[in-house]
Amino acid sequence: MIFKVFYQKDNTRSPRRETTEALYLDLDVATKEEGVILARELLAKNTAYHVEFIDSLSDESVEYEKETGVFEITSL
Repeated sequence: MIFKVFYQKDNTRSPRRETTEALYLDLDVATKEEGVILARELLAKNTAYHVEFIDSLSDESVEYEKETGVFEITSL
């Protein structure tokens, strides 16, 4: 399942919409809830990011992201 993570690189400042970035994670989980938990754990262990929101992407959403944006699976 692929998850899109919205985050701020600097976790010492208040989040600002203008500085929000996104990354994509491909996680081997059975449910969306398991994926969100695992994504938060991986990001907390491997980055200093302030995670704002995590959402699972449908197949259609993945195709849209590939067509319209910079879609690259992040390895942690």
